[in-house]
Amino acid sequence: MRMTNKIMRNNSAYNINQNKILQDKLTNQMTNQSKIVRPSDDPVVAIRALRLRSNVSAVTQYNEKNAEDAKQWLTLTADAMATVDDVLNDLYDQCTGSANKFNTSDDLRIHLTQMKKVTAEFYSCANVDYAGRYVFSGYRTDLPVTFTKEDEKELKEHPVSYNIYENFGYEDISRISYTNYDTLRAELTGNNSVTGAQNPSYPAGVNATNSYEQTVKNDTLYRFRISYNNLDSLESGSDLTVKLPGMPEDEYIKISSAGGTVQAAIVDAAGNAIASPTTTPPQFAEFSDQEEAYNAIANGVGTPPVDIAFIPSTGELVFSRDFYEENFNEAAFGGKDSFQINYNKSSWQSDDINPVHYFKCIETKTISAPGVNPPETRVTAYNTQRDEGRDQDIYYDVGYNQQIQVNTRADEIFTHNVQRDMDDFDHYLKQWQEIERVQKDLEEKLKDWPTDSPEYKDLSERIEGAKKAEVYIRENIHNKFENQITKYQKYMDDSRVAMTENATRGKRLELVKTRLTNQQATFKELQQDNEGIDITEVAVELTSSELTYNAALMATGKIMQTNLMNYI
Repeated sequence: MRMTNKIMRNNSAYNINQNKILQDKLTNQMTNQSKIVRPSDDPVVAIRALRLRSNVSAVTQYNEKNAEDAKQWLTLTADAMATVDDVLNDLYDQCTGSANKFNTSDDLRIHLTQMKKVTAEFYSCANVDYAGRYVFSGYRTDLPVTFTKEDEKELKEHPVSYNIYENFGYEDISRISYTNYDTLRAELTGNNSVTGAQNPSYPAGVNATNSYEQTVKNDTLYRFRISYNNLDSLESGSDLTVKLPGMPEDEYIKISSAGGTVQAAIVDAAGNAIASPTTTPPQFAEFSDQEEAYNAIANGVGTPPVDIAFIPSTGELVFSRDFYEENFNEAAFGGKDSFQINYNKSSWQSDDINPVHYFKCIETKTISAPGVNPPETRVTAYNTQRDEGRDQDIYYDVGYNQQIQVNTRADEIFTHNVQRDMDDFDHYLKQWQEIERVQKDLEEKLKDWPTDSPEYKDLSERIEGAKKAEVYIRENIHNKFENQITKYQKYMDDSRVAMTENATRGKRLELVKTRLTNQQATFKELQQDNEGIDITEVAVELTSSELTYNAALMATGKIMQTNLMNYI
């Protein structure tokens, strides 16, 4: 075969170019620390690299973002619940100290003042937030669990009313002790016997055989304590709907007020009167004063006597022992939510729990500017498919087909009862202070009469009755505190169950995070093995290619100086 100068030049140029391409490839590998620059360099490595990069990206997202976010949420929740546990422990200790029978009413007032401040901290913990998201609010992370000071200002400009559906079980019936000493407070009647006029007459219920002391009674009453106080009154046009245990599914008792008279009617779910109901509604009455309501139930006031007293100011439905024994028993309830009540509340203040986190309710909010008449309102229904917020668990994806719940719902730990218990304490303290005031007034009046006067005898008998009433009230308070110790223990048990569940989630997250960290390291190692280079090997090859390239240039220069005639 004849080798021409052109063939030699072309072959030399091709070989030099191929060497240069290899040198360029090795240089790129050294620069990028990767075996390939483009998929065509090595399709197998490229395909494997895409898969490994996808794995690394997913694991990094799970480990460094999702799992870290979940960890912070769980940690913040744990810190808040630890504070709640401390608060309940403090309340428990305060209650234990208050149960001492030797405490005076002033001692009790000091204890209750401290307990109220601690209770306020209990509800403050409910509004803990993480990066602007309230951790106990379920899906409504933009809405605090309790109304805040800012909300209170907003509510003054744009009032909000809630129509709330609340359910009770047999275990929600609570027992209260009521001491009736009305006869002791009755004013002296008749004229001063010193002047020769008639003697003072006895008040109703007291006579020669029935002394003041005998009229002082301590009655046991029963009630459903609604989650809120300061409810809308029937007299304001608000209705109350009640469903008693054992009532047919489509029958309800609607209580309303017309012309100052409370009326009860059997209606269907839409509020329409039922022509032939199977249920006879009990006798309802509304009372603005708690003492008046208790007195009416204890003494069977009314014609016919009142069966159930509704007290909007304290949020109670009170009934007598007889009505309780005739209409309420564990078998009649059958289920936890057998007693249902639908009520309205328009008065809200800071630290009140927002009902949208707990109950099925309908919000009516004024959205027009203040002074606009008629006001423009917006109606929003919450939790229409459920009675309580039990389906708002938030889950984070922390792995392939792996989720962890990060939130604890407010209804699992923040009960309305902690604040409502304070309302009961206020009632008992008020009774104690009142009987002390009555006794003091009677003793002061006693000084104005001679020891042999009928008035002196009347007042002395009243004082004896007041002492008996005070004994009853002190015993009621003591029993209340003793029972409250058990309640606080239950609240702590509930909070510790929630704390344990949160800690369990955190422990599981730690295990998942450890595995994700290992997976992340493994995938990165595989990615490095697939795409990465052996720097030493590539450096040697690059040096070799440079030497070869330079040698090729020198050899080609020598060859190109000769031609075919030099070989002839």
